[in-house]
Amino acid sequence: MKHKLTLIFLLIASVGFSQETVKWMTWDEAVKQSQTDSIPKKMFIDVYTDWCGWCKRMDQTTFADPEVAKYMNKHYYNVKIDAEMKDSIVYAGQVFANSNPTGKKREGVHMLAYSLLDGELSYPTYVILDENKGRITFIKGYKNVPDLMATLMFFASNQHIQYMQYLDKQNQKKQPNK
Repeated sequence: MKHKLTLIFLLIASVGFSQETVKWMTWDEAVKQSQTDSIPKKMFIDVYTDWCGWCKRMDQTTFADPEVAKYMNKHYYNVKIDAEMKDSIVYAGQVFANSNPTGKKREGVHMLAYSLLDGELSYPTYVILDENKGRITFIKGYKNVPDLMATLMFFASNQHIQYMQYLDKQNQKKQPNK
């Protein structure tokens, strides 16, 4: 009886202390979810490779942080894209596949990753798409928790739109009157 009570206590305690993790989706799952949600979210894409050490560190540290996971799950569809994967992906009515017909690792790049990153292949890189799956930006390199949270909040709250409007106004002021 003692062992059963101990086991029940441990199960309850572990449920109470479980930490939220990032809910990663495939590209197709995220697209489907965005089509069924009444209020679609932005998409956060982690472009990585299996051999990338900093990508693995992001998974072990920043993406493992429960506050990061909670925020990402609430405000984004989270997708991981292996920049060397062999599967095809349909995006914006176009089929993207790996550029390497031999199928050997590290001898090709997935053309969706290439396209989203404007050919600037560096890992990890994070791509943020708007609610209509249009690219807003991409951000390169390992990010610690505070830096990633600042980026996530900036784009989720649409502050990037206000910033771009501000820059447009500043550029208009600099142009001579016609």
